[in-house]
Amino acid sequence: MLLVLLADGRLHSGQWLAKELAVSRAAVWKGVERLRGLGVPVLALARRGYRLTSPVEMLDAQRIRAAVNPRRLEQLRGLELLFEVDSTNTRLLGMAPPPAGRADACLGELQHAGRGRRGRRWIAPFGAGVALSVAWTFRDGAGALAALSLAVGVAVARALGRAGAQGVALKWPNDIWFEDRKIGGVLIELRAEAGGPAHVVIGVGVNVALTVEARREIEAGGDVVAAVADACGAAPSRNLLVGAILDELLSMLGEFEREGFAAFREAWTALDALGGRPVRVLLADDAVCGRARGVDRDGALLLETENGVRRFVSGEASLRLIEGEN
Repeated sequence: MLLVLLADGRLHSGQWLAKELAVSRAAVWKGVERLRGLGVPVLALARRGYRLTSPVEMLDAQRIRAAVNPRRLEQLRGLELLFEVDSTNTRLLGMAPPPAGRADACLGELQHAGRGRRGRRWIAPFGAGVALSVAWTFRDGAGALAALSLAVGVAVARALGRAGAQGVALKWPNDIWFEDRKIGGVLIELRAEAGGPAHVVIGVGVNVALTVEARREIEAGGDVVAAVADACGAAPSRNLLVGAILDELLSMLGEFEREGFAAFREAWTALDALGGRPVRVLLADDAVCGRARGVDRDGALLLETENGVRRFVSGEASLRLIEGEN
């Protein structure tokens, strides 16, 4: 409740906060210290009060649901909003999978152990982005899911377009880009048994608006980053953006289950950030240079090399743009 009162970014006196919360001023101070310990940037101004460094739009289930098409909302079995969580993906992986044709979604305001591809840490400063996971059960198992992350990328790009973003592109296999900078990423995790259904959890992390300090923190890990606000001119509503992403993901999942990646290959190609550009494919013990030539029907990367076109699947390779070459 303290954070809700501070979310407008305005200065509030300790006396007023204590009255609104029906607690002592000492309890307000302890609450502020707890928020700081969680990574929430609360400023304390001597004899004046407390405020956040900038206003924050808190996630709201009602507003999110209102942004989802009613027909697709029927597919959503559960929508859980958590103030803090280790990882939204881990949360859903630990729960019973939803029945076929239904989805569970989980969002975290503060995610302490968010993960990116290959075990990298996903940094999501408080109030600055979206950390969303969606669970889905595929009836036919994991065999046809190799290109699912590409279809998810198409869905997220469409949602960002609905929020007003222009120039969003996709980098094989899991990144959402804007002007060659990373605006978000996708992490697919699954549990499956041979011949049985596959329980899939789709993690989507998106930078909505980043301060200079947040950009520095993220870029210290090696990625050059962007935010949705860069592609829109102003930060969109987080709740409306989450609703748009959920809407597009639910639409995509049903279509992917029916038609596979074939239904999304043309759209992915149109969004391909590296098509025709010089790239380096990094393998476990090797690196191969060439020009990116899109993806095949299974979502594998096609690389034109001096020795012909080679094919790489996402589990074995990472892709890097070769800067300064045409």
